[in-house]
Amino acid sequence: QVQLVESGGGSVQAGDSLRISCAASGGTFGAYVMGWFRQTPEKERDFVADITGSGGYTYYADSVKGRFTISRDNDKNTVYLQMNSLKPEDTAAYYCATSRFHSTMSSHYENWGRGTQVTVSS
Repeated sequence: QVQLVESGGGSVQAGDSLRISCAASGGTFGAYVMGWFRQTPEKERDFVADITGSGGYTYYADSVKGRFTISRDNDKNTVYLQMNSLKPEDTAAYYCATSRFHSTMSSHYENWGRGTQVTVSS
């Protein structure tokens, strides 16, 4: 089973940038699609982005397309989410997860981290 630990969250102002990370252990990292999801207390866990095992293909939710970039370093077993031009509506707990195929559905993801909080103030 893969263990995932997110880091890098924090409180920023609207328009700022932030990069969050997810370190994996206990599995063959490059075999997994890695996804980022986010959740607020009022909403279900929403898809943000994912990236294939080789890093060759990436997919984004419309709400973050053009502002967020997902990447991975398979040598470091780490996936990143670079977030630019942050907005207050990006405020959420961000979770990384593994899947065996691309999907925007959280139910298709197997292993989850505990999340890192991102708060964007106006």
